[in-house]
Formats: sequence, structure tokens, C-alpha cells
Amino acid sequence: TITQMRIISGIQATGTCHLGNYLGALKIWAEDQHQHDALFFVADLHSLTIHADDRDLDRLTIELVNSLLAVGLDPQVCTLFVQSQVEQHTQLGWLMECTISMGELQRMTQFKDKSVGNDSISAGLFTYPALQAADILLYDVDRVPVGDDQRQHLELTRDAAIRFNHRVGKEVLIVPEASIPRHGARVRDLQDPSKKMSKSATTDAGVVYLTDEPDAIIKKFKRAVTDTDNAVAFDPDNKPGVSNLLTILSACGDGTDPAKLADQYSQYGALKADTADAVIARLGPIRARLQELSADDSYTRQMLNQGADKARTIASATLARAKEAVGLYRP
Repeated sequence: TITQMRIISGIQATGTCHLGNYLGALKIWAEDQHQHDALFFVADLHSLTIHADDRDLDRLTIELVNSLLAVGLDPQVCTLFVQSQVEQHTQLGWLMECTISMGELQRMTQFKDKSVGNDSISAGLFTYPALQAADILLYDVDRVPVGDDQRQHLELTRDAAIRFNHRVGKEVLIVPEASIPRHGARVRDLQDPSKKMSKSATTDAGVVYLTDEPDAIIKKFKRAVTDTDNAVAFDPDNKPGVSNLLTILSACGDGTDPAKLADQYSQYGALKADTADAVIARLGPIRARLQELSADDSYTRQMLNQGADKARTIASATLARAKEAVGLYRP
């Protein structure tokens, strides 16, 4: 049963997803859409803060949305849209820029990290937390699932909503609560288990993509880094490579505790083979659906148009309240 609780999550357009994205987050999204009134969007405007000259954003957006559909997001159940298709984001974003102070933006960790010694950095990288606040506040959401790295952004969003409401003398914007996100499996790079699986890895050898053929998956797991003592145990600190394989096997299989799975193996070879088989079985239907969607993007684009219409219906009501509250011209 769907609760009345509304949640929202955004993801930047970086193309086809990998096993870490799927097991860590997207699988959870596909489950959460049935529990909540869920909105998911591709944050393509945010991508411009770093990739302003990237002419590939349209293709990357479609690839990403195809991945979301292939892993089970259902546009009949959730609201799935592209941020730039809903013009209310930038309009409320401006009202948020006029609410949030320079000092608050200067204290944002991401800006501090990326702007050190760089005067040519885009103004968008400085002001984007205001747009991010608008992304959330437009939809009257109750809760926002945030990890530690996004907690500062949500605090700023809450402060901005409280300040805006105080200035206009009424509750115009709903102040959202933080909720701890349900995390799926934390998947590490197969070649460097000290790092999480990432598209930005220096080599693809440790990254399993949703589009990988079974032969490629088998090869990647055969070459997965383990260690020298050949004892199978779940010990993420001392045996990160082996523990990563057990985590993946658990997440792609029936969810048996990784430590219990370790008891079933005496050699790394068998563990690698079984993990590869479990991943192939789990990703097979996803890859087939991805191929279908990639062959013709007309369904994806049509579905995104419908999602944008649904999003606009909610967003335009919020924006109208906010514009009226600050006394802007009413035609």
C-alpha cells in the first residue's frame, strides 16, 4: 500500500549504470516506488555546473533513464522526469537564491573543495544549492532520503524554507525532514576493493556494467582481486576483495547473509564462478530490456513527457503560491 508520504530523489546524467549503482540505490528505488508517492528525476541542469560544454547530455539522459526503466522503475507508479523539462525548477531556484545568503553558499563543502585556487569556476557551482533547494521544495515532499554527503544541502533547504515562510508571514513552503536512505549493498571495484565501484575508475576491468555480456562478466569476476591466503571469510577490513564477492553474491542471490555464504566455500575459484553466475542471472532481464529500450528511444521520450506533465502539475501550484507570497506580478 502506498503511504501518503512523498519522497524525491535526483540523479545526475552520466549514462549507463553499473552493478554498484543498481545494488546500492536503483534496486531500492524500484522497491520504494511501491511504498511511497515517489518522484525521481534526472538532474541535467546540475550537470551543467561541471559539463557546460557537454553536447552529449541528451544522449546521457536517455541512457540513464533507459537504465532506470530497465531496473524496474514504473512510470505508471512513480513520477519520472527530467529536471530541465520542468521550468518551475529554475524559477523557484531564483527565489531561493534571493533567500539564501552568500555566507551560507560559501560554507558549502562541495564549493569549498572545488573552488580552491580556481577563479574561473562557474557561478552555477556556487549557487546550485539554491536550485537543489528548489528541486525539493517544489514538490511539497515530507522526507528526503539523504546520505551524510548530502546532509548539509538538506539543512540549507530547510533553513531556506523556514526563512522564506517567516519573511512572507505564512507557511508557503513545506519544510522537509531528512530520512536515512535505505542502502543496498555497497559494491567495491573488482580490481581495487579499497574503492567503490565507479564509472570514473581508471580501468573498466573492475566495473560491471548493466550492458555487459555474460562472457565479459565471467572474465571480470575471474580476474577479481582477492588475497593470498585462500581462506574464504567475510571480513571487509582485512579481506576486502573476498568480502566484496560475498556481498555481491548475497545481493544478487536470495539475500543470505554474506558471513553464512562464506561457510559454503573453501576456494576462491568456486566463489568467483558462483558470484559471476548470480550477477548474470540478475542482470540478464535488465540487459535484455535495456537493449529493447536503446533500439528505439521513442517510448522513453514519450514517457518522460508524461512524467514532466505530472511533475509540472505539482510544481506549478507550489511556484504560484511562492510568487504570490513575495508579491510578484499576477497577470
